[in-house]
Amino acid sequence: MEKILVTSALPYANGRLHIGHVAGAYLPADIYVRYQKLLQNDVIFICGTDEHGAPISIKAEAEGISPRELVTYYHDSIKKSFAGLNIDFDNFSGTARENHHKLSQRFFLDLLEGGYINQKKTKQFYDRKHNRFLADRYVEGICPFCKSTGARGDQCDACGKLIDVLELLEPKSKISGESPIIKETTHWYLNLPKFKHKLEKWLETKKYWKDNVLNFIMSWLREGLMERAISRDIDWGVPVPLENADGKVLYVWFDAPIGYISSTVEWAEKIGDPEKWKDYWFDQNTKLIHFIGKDNIPFHTIIWPAVLMGQKDNYVLPYDVPANEYLNIKGQKTSTSRDHAVWVEEYLKSFDGEYLRYALAANAPETKDSDFSWEDFQNKVNIDLANILGNLTNRVCTFSNKYFSGKINKPATLSAKAKEILAQAEEIAEQIGQSYTEYRVRRAAQLNIDLARLGNRYFDETKPWAEVKNDKTKAEETLFVCLEILRIISITFSPILPVKMMELRKILNLKEKTIWQNIKDIEPAYNIGDLSILFKKIEDKEIDAQNKASEKAPLSDDIKPNISFEDFKKLDLRVVTIISAEKIKKSNKLIRVTVKLDEKRTRTVVAGIAEAYKPEDLINKQVVLLFNLEPKKVMGIKSEGMILAAEAEGKPWLLTCDKEVPNGSEVS
Repeated sequence: MEKILVTSALPYANGRLHIGHVAGAYLPADIYVRYQKLLQNDVIFICGTDEHGAPISIKAEAEGISPRELVTYYHDSIKKSFAGLNIDFDNFSGTARENHHKLSQRFFLDLLEGGYINQKKTKQFYDRKHNRFLADRYVEGICPFCKSTGARGDQCDACGKLIDVLELLEPKSKISGESPIIKETTHWYLNLPKFKHKLEKWLETKKYWKDNVLNFIMSWLREGLMERAISRDIDWGVPVPLENADGKVLYVWFDAPIGYISSTVEWAEKIGDPEKWKDYWFDQNTKLIHFIGKDNIPFHTIIWPAVLMGQKDNYVLPYDVPANEYLNIKGQKTSTSRDHAVWVEEYLKSFDGEYLRYALAANAPETKDSDFSWEDFQNKVNIDLANILGNLTNRVCTFSNKYFSGKINKPATLSAKAKEILAQAEEIAEQIGQSYTEYRVRRAAQLNIDLARLGNRYFDETKPWAEVKNDKTKAEETLFVCLEILRIISITFSPILPVKMMELRKILNLKEKTIWQNIKDIEPAYNIGDLSILFKKIEDKEIDAQNKASEKAPLSDDIKPNISFEDFKKLDLRVVTIISAEKIKKSNKLIRVTVKLDEKRTRTVVAGIAEAYKPEDLINKQVVLLFNLEPKKVMGIKSEGMILAAEAEGKPWLLTCDKEVPNGSEVS
């Protein structure tokens, strides 16, 4: 028996839960845990809400309530959404609790006493309009490395690098939109470089991690680790436990993952065994598995392990970090500010939570971003669940009731064909189990539907409606084999569809409790129970209603702060003609373009437009070029400018002129 501790990234308690969150970190974890419990492993599933930080206090101020009232409201909202999707945590806690505060402070003091924290005076951005120091994530500007706009004060999402906030180019306060000033303050810093060799030695043992995770963190280590601020000048959070630290709290990145441990402590207290949590966190045989989205990779693979390494107690380190990519909505990135999201609590007002579990599992963003649309959701429910699995259940059970009064016995001797089909079913079941083990829920979902297809195909080939007239025994064998396939599905599909598979077992009159090992235990007989519709089809009008609702969503909430006319005048925008274009090897998105500015001047630009255009279709197109953008190397090629494009349906579309104009014409 394996001992496994599973966590999902703590959802931030300043907003509702959307399906992008669910697809990335919570549903895959819940499916994995349910599978491990079927294997009878010792597994617990721990989570809670992340309840500290500047965004919480700022939003609470805006709404005229206390931070605690805000996090309590969203904690309850998120917990209710999880329950509606049958995501079943062993404990769901929150970080604004006394036991979490004490544990976080102990972690800080252990690091301080171990020589891993430095105190120093530092300069920090300060918003004069709101009279407050700005947390890194509330400063935005141009990345000093890749020159992308919209880089946060702690990290650039475009290139993935950590940023010293004071190195941001053209910084702006996200609160006021104004340029902040720099003021001196005192803070404590985690000396991350001290852990470099320990981390490298530990990471050498993680060759089995997903490629997207390993590639991300190895680039971090090669570029060098930086000290990281561990305290903040805000009034909502875990107080820094030192006499000279009035008004300082622990930075939310530091205390949030400690929530995994404090939630486990809370779980142990709830089950009446307060020391039980140590059986997981101090046992080096425990497999600690963190399910996260890709934006959390650096924290869970470098920073969090370093924090654990710096403790006096010998905490177990992460065994695996199966990070997933992003789920987009109709080709566009999820945007909570624009309400471009599918909110779980809204979804649950219209549809069964099990339907979303299947749709997200079947389209899981495991190795690349995936896309959600209501039409695809409808197809997955109507075709996969209703037409394939639901149809197999209905036809087999209806036929059994009609011709055999619902009682189907195992044949004394199975035919060669029946044995072959059952062997295929067991083989698919084995592949499903392997897929769950490897966190490949997308493949597991597909294979479960393949199992149902196998049953339908066998039913069609053996034609029991004809057999029953001439050889009832052969017809009964067909029904028995199909019922066995349904029984196997009721086990293999249960991590994805726990409630629906319980309903299926009830129809088949099987025991509620089952384990993975039971897959090979052939039933001696079936006595079909009351037949009900397992999967109700979704009507077109229901999908139309969802699409209309999303069309009404506001699209202007994330407008960037105003700039002056003088700032705009700094942009040199010119009309140019593309004279050559070629795809860049090892890239799915980039095209190398040569543009003509006038008779004498050309420029090379690397443009991310390959998803929308073929190179040969670009020749002689007139486009708009940001001419005075600082050159930078992309995939080893010097890019001298930026071709303007608008993003729609998840693809870039070039901005062109509606009539031919002379090259070099200025856009103003």
